[in-house]
Amino acid sequence: MRRFFSLILSTAIAFNIAGCTVQNADPQDKDLYVIGFSQVGSESDWRIANSQSMIETFTEDKGYELRMVNARQNQDNQLAAVRTFILEGVDFIVIAPVVEEGWDSVLAEVRASGIPVIIMDRSVSVSDNSLYLSNIGSDFLNQGTMAVEWLEEQTETGDPGQGEIGLTEGETPTEEVIEDEGSDETDTLRILHLQGTYGATAQLLRTQALEDAVEAHDNWEFAAQICGDYTEAKAYEVVSEYLSGDTDIDVLYSENDNMTFGAMRAMDDAGITYGEGGQVTIITFDATREALQYCLDGDIALCVECNPILGPAVEELISDYRNGNSISRQVYVPETTYTASDLTQEFIDSRIY
Repeated sequence: MRRFFSLILSTAIAFNIAGCTVQNADPQDKDLYVIGFSQVGSESDWRIANSQSMIETFTEDKGYELRMVNARQNQDNQLAAVRTFILEGVDFIVIAPVVEEGWDSVLAEVRASGIPVIIMDRSVSVSDNSLYLSNIGSDFLNQGTMAVEWLEEQTETGDPGQGEIGLTEGETPTEEVIEDEGSDETDTLRILHLQGTYGATAQLLRTQALEDAVEAHDNWEFAAQICGDYTEAKAYEVVSEYLSGDTDIDVLYSENDNMTFGAMRAMDDAGITYGEGGQVTIITFDATREALQYCLDGDIALCVECNPILGPAVEELISDYRNGNSISRQVYVPETTYTASDLTQEFIDSRIY
């Protein structure tokens, strides 16, 4: 029932943002500051909340007109939208890039037009960083680091809420399996790594953290690294296909909540248990309300927060720019991690995303 109502809400919001443009006001006879916003798409609960944050922040009563274009996860659509913003003569451009590469030319065109740019959520890889004013969003490498440090702690100590990670269900750890503190475990930890859109900043850095950790631990290995493209449907498809040939996994490291939900359905179909007392320990990124509920219920072991409510912080940067104040080149929003012991039903119900 929880998933049913979540899907209804997501569909309703996605419908509102799925069109080419969202405009808060008719600019005629109004002195509004026009923001052109190129959004990745509406592929996940996180993205929908992120879009809603921008819509609720840049309103007519605050003196703004927001022109938001949904790129539907296609960079060519984003490049076209940005060039349209240039032709329209918007006052400011905000870009949430699909991938990091391929932005030099269009950002050079924006600079030549005299329009300032903020990169939001993900990052861009350009030869000249002065092509944009600031990059605001999450520290994705730190998110991944928090996740692998938690996993290291669980494999060393064993989490009573999730069982001994890396051991067959029902097996009791012995001196042969877990040796003196600080030594490597002899039991192999097999990790199914479910990656987001290749080339996106979140995918690159969350992947980097895990790959570095696997390389540093002789007894950690990838069962597989597969791409779920940040969507529940794709994750269900690729995980189902993988599990049809191999079900020997200990950890699911999933780079966003919606992919995690798809993977959970695939594991259900394959008869694989997860969560408290189950075969697979789940680590997921975003910490949306639904994922936190699964965490409290014992199905997900760790939720790594990725805060989508970036609208107010973006507005603060734009206000500083308009007032002639200095702007930080990189702004990270505060984030944390959650396990079941950190959560209450009251906290989850109060969550705005």
